[in-house]
Amino acid sequence: MKRVISFILAALLLIGGACVSANAQGEYPFKTTDGLVRDPYVLVYEGKYYLYGTCLSNGKGYGCVVSEDLENWSYPVQVYTPAEGSDEIADFWAPECHYYNGSFYLFATYRSQASGKRGTAIYKSSSPLGPFEMITDGHITPKAIDCIDGTLYIDGSGQPWMVYVNEWTSSPDEVGEMAAARLSEDLSRFISEPIVLFRARNHIWTTGKVTDGPCLYRTKNGRLIMLWSNISKSGGYAVGMAVSDNGEIDGNWIHYPEAFYERGSFFEYDGGHPMLFYTLDGRLTMAIHSPNGATDGVVETATFLPIKDTGDLIEIEGKYTFGDAFYRAFFEVYYNIIKLWYKIF
Repeated sequence: MKRVISFILAALLLIGGACVSANAQGEYPFKTTDGLVRDPYVLVYEGKYYLYGTCLSNGKGYGCVVSEDLENWSYPVQVYTPAEGSDEIADFWAPECHYYNGSFYLFATYRSQASGKRGTAIYKSSSPLGPFEMITDGHITPKAIDCIDGTLYIDGSGQPWMVYVNEWTSSPDEVGEMAAARLSEDLSRFISEPIVLFRARNHIWTTGKVTDGPCLYRTKNGRLIMLWSNISKSGGYAVGMAVSDNGEIDGNWIHYPEAFYERGSFFEYDGGHPMLFYTLDGRLTMAIHSPNGATDGVVETATFLPIKDTGDLIEIEGKYTFGDAFYRAFFEVYYNIIKLWYKIF
């Protein structure tokens, strides 16, 4: 249970040494840095932020904290707990809550007792705070292999998809894959065979074999971008960016040759498992956990970074203090060369 450290631990510390301060802050007693959070996912709904993530659960299942400003957070709420004797036994990872067709859907990973494999299931509720109920037949992802980090994507025709990870742990060559499959309208099952979008190798910025945390985003000019995580050449967990050459999920994914986020001259710590959301005042923002492991006494917490949509690409604001136009032009040349290569070969 070493990984199951949550805002509850922070609560115990505050009760022991700062009760007056916590009480004075009312229903939002915790700061973002007060507890361990991995794989953060932010749902913005009716004037509040709902933060889901690995390590926010009090035991088995999934938890959530609530904020009005992305800085001060509520006590954790248990949004789902598996029933006694459930097949869900461990590795309660990366819950994401999506509002779709008037209901809330939790996409989340767990390990099955029956198969011993990790996979993603989908849960439904009428409230972002649950209680959620599973609507899939256990893992919706292929049950014979480890699959993690499922997310929802709606294509240009309104068709829902799940984009997820074929984990490197089940690959014969230990290289992870990014995969996708069409979902039924009620999100309870796959209605197509999964397709592999790309593998975690031969990307200029990476040295690792993982394909963690897919996040899909369409730019102002209509390009479909995916953020995802692997190990960068800087030696730490990092975020990469890829662009679909046909603007849809089944295109060839062309990867930016340098990491979108990595430890180095701009950022002190490594970090990853990205997602994008708009703040209540309309600012595009990326959430990651950073660092990826306890570093210099700092544990993994949700980190929020402002993002700029340039029309064809996205950038982390302030990452480049000069040369923004150069980087954009460089990628356009690179993108078009690789796109032409795909057409020829």
